[in-house]
Formats: sequence, structure tokens, C-alpha cells
Amino acid sequence: MRVSKLLVALLVFVPMTASIVRPGQRLGNSAAVESAHLGQVHFAVSCSPPAQKSFNTAVALLHNFQYEEASKAFGEVAEQDTHCAMAYWGKAMSLYEQLWDFPSAAQLKQGREYIEKAEQAGAKTERERLYVAAAAAFYQDGSKLSHDARTRAYSKAMQSLYARYPGDVNAGAFYALSLVALGQNKQAIAILDKLFAQYPGNPGVDHYLIHASDSPELAPYGLAAARNYAKIAPDSAHALHMPSHIFTRLGYWQESIESNLASAAAAAAATKSGRDNEQGYQRHALTFLEYAYLQSGQDADARHVIADLATVPGVSRTALMEDHALFQATYDLETHAWKDAAALMLPPADGYLGDQVEICWTRAIGAARRGDVAGARQDFRKLKGAYAAMHAAMKKQGYNPPPGESVLQMEAEAWLDDAEGNHGQAVKTMQAAVHKEGPDGVDILGMPAQEMLGDLLLERREPSQALAAYQAALKESPNRFDALYGATHAAELAGNVEQAHLYYASLLKICGPHADRNELQRAKIYLAQRPGARASGLASR
Repeated sequence: MRVSKLLVALLVFVPMTASIVRPGQRLGNSAAVESAHLGQVHFAVSCSPPAQKSFNTAVALLHNFQYEEASKAFGEVAEQDTHCAMAYWGKAMSLYEQLWDFPSAAQLKQGREYIEKAEQAGAKTERERLYVAAAAAFYQDGSKLSHDARTRAYSKAMQSLYARYPGDVNAGAFYALSLVALGQNKQAIAILDKLFAQYPGNPGVDHYLIHASDSPELAPYGLAAARNYAKIAPDSAHALHMPSHIFTRLGYWQESIESNLASAAAAAAATKSGRDNEQGYQRHALTFLEYAYLQSGQDADARHVIADLATVPGVSRTALMEDHALFQATYDLETHAWKDAAALMLPPADGYLGDQVEICWTRAIGAARRGDVAGARQDFRKLKGAYAAMHAAMKKQGYNPPPGESVLQMEAEAWLDDAEGNHGQAVKTMQAAVHKEGPDGVDILGMPAQEMLGDLLLERREPSQALAAYQAALKESPNRFDALYGATHAAELAGNVEQAHLYYASLLKICGPHADRNELQRAKIYLAQRPGARASGLASR
């Protein structure tokens, strides 16, 4: 569940303190979970009163992307009322993880069977029939139907449903989510903003508004929802985590840390209790937690996160090995531990292709930046091979990966050019990476190509140009440690004393109480030497 530049074609991926975590409770011996801490959902259906209560819980779980628990809860609804058509609608929708994995052929077949059961049960109201019809549009038979065609058919049906019932907050939320799945985020925000003002307790509205806003450009639109979501759904590990997407985009590191500590604790509790297997949610939260610690200069805490991977309940040995390598790659890249980066162990050849791409990319950069030209060339060749294999796999699965060389390849190639002494070409290649990254923006846990351009220019002793690159990177990814520190160094070399002071002050401001990054000592000495200088906030928080 890691987010990186190489996955943007596959995923639209894509929470506040630990004290508010309350593990969910079972309803007797039932497999379904009902809790007052999943958000406020009322989804009226023409089913029995007990089934209606369970149905609300099931929809809340669905809104929170707790898909396995939602499926169990909808199953309970069907047991309570065998004629409740919407129970089977819910079972079908629990198979459709709209922003994550597309249903397999077997899941599409299973979804059609649930829709047939819903149709046989006979929805008793027009509104319910429209919900079933929308799901049927997605699960329609046709092996040659593309992912995009199914998604668009479902979205169009939900648009009609919401137009017919504009007072149905859940219809509005589900329609907006379908727009996010299609990449129409601004349209989704327009719908969800209005719903948020009316229904701030509905978990779907908060959740989908965060997803719709999960980009450098749109992140401010999701801040209110981010600060509200975990409060209304503290029983959901995913709800506790999701606000950190906005906090990360805005560079609010302490809020992100609190969010993911709470999420990881809730996920671990759910797994240990047997309520749900949430080791994936826990690992995802730890990914964001490590990143936030690194951006706030807390290297020791970041290392502890890597060590804590081994304590995740239910994690497989293979997943643990893959995660450890990826977490270590992030640590080495962010702390400029180039020797360690170049020596990262390669994932198994038959393992996940995305992991191979990321590790080869990190190794190539590490080798190049420590002057090992032969090693960098070898890892760059491996990177190209792994990326080509991933491209082919994506096409086979029905995705259309972006054409041409990836941003990752361009970045590694630029550093290889630089190591080989082709400094002018290195800058041109990195500028091309910046240009290609521009339309979609940097990945949420990524190092911006603009920031790498700043590092490259700084090494070439071009401080003014480097400062401009760092400033551009900070606009897109505020408060990243490396960009702030690079900007201070570039400003010093350019003779811009006042800007150096401002960036040093900003660097100290974003660092946590346990910050131990070596560069901070230089910042403290510099500021101490100029006690009368104006300390202002270039940091956005």
C-alpha cells in the first residue's frame, strides 16, 4: 500500500491523537461490527427495523473503506431480512474498491451474482432500484469492457440517481467518489463541499473530500475535512490515517505524526482482536509516519518505525522484507546516506515489480551521488528493465501507463550523467523530469524533481539557480527538510543573508522536539550569530 511515483498510473491513493482510539466491538457472536464511532450514517431502506440499523453500520464501514467488514455487515443485513435487496447491493459494492484495486474477473462475476440476487429480491422503492441499477451498470456482463468503461457507466448512473434525489447525502457522496475515480477531482470537490457544510458527520463526505483534495494544488480544500474526519470515525484505522494525506501535502508534520500513530494503534488493535485483518492499514500508516519523522528532522524516530515493522501483527515474512527494503530506501534517500542507498538489497526477481523499480532507482541515485559510475550504470540498466516489465504487466491488466521515459528514470539518468561528468546534460535531463512531473505534481511521499534539480545545481556551485529550484519545490511540497536546508545553503552561497536566515528559522520551526538531524546544529549556530535578524515564517505552518 505504498505510494510512489511509479504507481500513479495504477492508484489514486492515495487521522487525532492516539488517545481517541477506541477499538470496535462485536455484536454478540455476529461477524459484523456496529459502532457509534464510524460516523453518522442514515441510509433509509425498505427493510426490517433491525436490518435498517445494521445497514447504516454497513454503509458507514463502506464509506470508511473497511471493505471486508462492510461485506460481513451487509451479509448480516441479508440474514436479518432475506428480502432486503439493498443488502446484496452492499455486498456487490464491497467488492469495488474504487480508488484502489480494480475487481478481478472472479470478483466481477461475484458482483454480478449479488446484483442478480438484489434484482430477484425486488427493491421496493424507485430510489433503491436506481442504486441497484447503478451497481448493475458497473458489473454488467462483458469481458471486453475496459476498467474505464465500467467506471464511467457507474458514475453516469449515480449522477442520474443524485439528480433525482438531491437530498440523499449518501448518493451525493458515492457520486462524488466515482468522479474522483475518474480523475474529475474539482467536480467532486464542488459536490462534497456543499455536503460537508450540511452533513459534517457523514464519513463518506469527509473521506471522499480528502481523497478529492489529495494533490499539491487542491490540498487546502481538504483541510477542514481532514481535521474533522478522525473525530467522527475513530473506530476506523483508515479514517484515522486519511487526514495525514492533507497534512503531508501541506507540510504539517506533527499533525501527520499524531494521525498515523493513532491509525497504526487502531489497526493493530483490530488485527489482534480478530475483528479484522488490518495489517495492511497499519503498514500504510507507518509509511506516512516514517516520512513525517524524516521531514521534521527526527531521524532516530524514523529508524524506530523501520524496526517496528517487525512487530506488526499478522504481517507475512515476504511483506516484512519488502517493506523493510522500501522504508530503508526512503530513509537513505531523505538523509543522503548514499553509500547505504547504493548497497540496498534488490528484491527477488519474481517479487512485486513496483518494489524492484523503486529499489533500483534508489540504488542508481545512491551510486551516482557517491561517484560509483559503474554501479550507477548497472543499476540504471536494471531500473529500465524493471520499469519495462512493470509497463507490460500494467497493459496486461488493462491499464494504460504513460508513454515514454518515467520521471524516475529521468532522475536516475540525470545523476548518472552528472557522475560521468556530463554536467550540462545532467541539468537538461533533470529539467525534463521536472517538466514531466509538472502536470500531475509530485507524489505524496516523493522527493520532487525540482528539489533534485536544486541539489544538482547546488553541487555545480550555481546557488542562485539552485535557490529558485528549491523555492519552486517548496511551493509544491511545503516544509520538506531537504528543500528547506538546500534553500538555506543556496542563499548563503548566493550572498543572500536575509533569505538564508529566514529559511534556517523555518527549518527549526518545522522540526519536532526530538529532532536530531545533524544539519540542525548548523542552523542553530547560524541563527545564534545573528540574534537581531528578523525571524519570520517561510514555513507554511
